[in-house]
Amino acid sequence: MNVDDFRGDIPTLQRVLGNARTIAVVGLSRNWERPSNFAAKYMQEHGYRIIPVNPVYDEVLGERCYKDLTEIPEPVDMVDVFRKPADLPPILEQTLAIGAKTLWLQIGVIDLAVAERARAAGLEVVMDRCVKIEHARLFGGLNFVGVNTRVISSHRMKTIHN
Repeated sequence: MNVDDFRGDIPTLQRVLGNARTIAVVGLSRNWERPSNFAAKYMQEHGYRIIPVNPVYDEVLGERCYKDLTEIPEPVDMVDVFRKPADLPPILEQTLAIGAKTLWLQIGVIDLAVAERARAAGLEVVMDRCVKIEHARLFGGLNFVGVNTRVISSHRMKTIHN
């Protein structure tokens, strides 16, 4: 198997993102400039319940932050990982322990052995993709410089000059 076997096709990504409502974000930073914060805030603004997982903080994005996945007292649909590949084996074990349905590994977080073990254990696995980018691409949230027309076109927008 290779990375492409875990990137997910459009129907899979739509199903995963459409069915998930609660996302535990492992490695979520309080720093608004970090990709984890940007992606989690976007998903939160689009109706997802975000549960931060980072031992450094008590709270992120207005939500209580947990030291690891096993401390979360409610069901989790998806575990979205912003950690280096070496950290994945214990994260996989915790993901299985809490009964999450999906393990989502962000862009650059690649470990084929972990992905294969997760899939063999019954998890949906998406690897080397950004949850925010895929949601925006598949659910009409593409946004560039504050413009969200919900239409993708090769034609330039006409501007009105006063």
